[in-house]
Amino acid sequence: MTQKDLIIRDAETADLPAVRSLLVETWHDAYDGIYGWRRVAEITNAWHSLDALAAQLGRDSGVFLVALLGEEIVGTASARSEPDRAAMLTRLYVSPARQGEGIGRTLLQVALACFPDAPVARLEVESQNELAIAFYERMGFFLQRQARFDGREDTPNTLIMAKRLVMI
Repeated sequence: MTQKDLIIRDAETADLPAVRSLLVETWHDAYDGIYGWRRVAEITNAWHSLDALAAQLGRDSGVFLVALLGEEIVGTASARSEPDRAAMLTRLYVSPARQGEGIGRTLLQVALACFPDAPVARLEVESQNELAIAFYERMGFFLQRQARFDGREDTPNTLIMAKRLVMI
């Protein structure tokens, strides 16, 4: 793959079944060893249902992107603006078969570029997802604190990571 072969654009309703399939695949690849297949299936069915994904399309305060190679969706990213103007990366996943090709890096760059006035970017990452943590560290993110996803007790342990985007 070359960067010229990669197309990144806003997600559309017609993309949602492929996005859901990608999310289910990547979640099982990343989290079955941590939570077990059954819990991962429960999470993906709740968080990545077609209705949940459709509700994220066209939000004024955020972006929902897909990365395509030809007609195949190989990655997705979402981000939103926070009250403190921070860009909150809420999703970044690349097909396991395509990881290591620069797709995640490009998706991250495009997603964050959608927030030119954001002083900082933040994200939550599962505390045991060592590959993702290492990726974000390579992208310039650093650990801010430990938390629970969305602050709820029934959700995964997460790390809050941040990256300065503009000089203050």
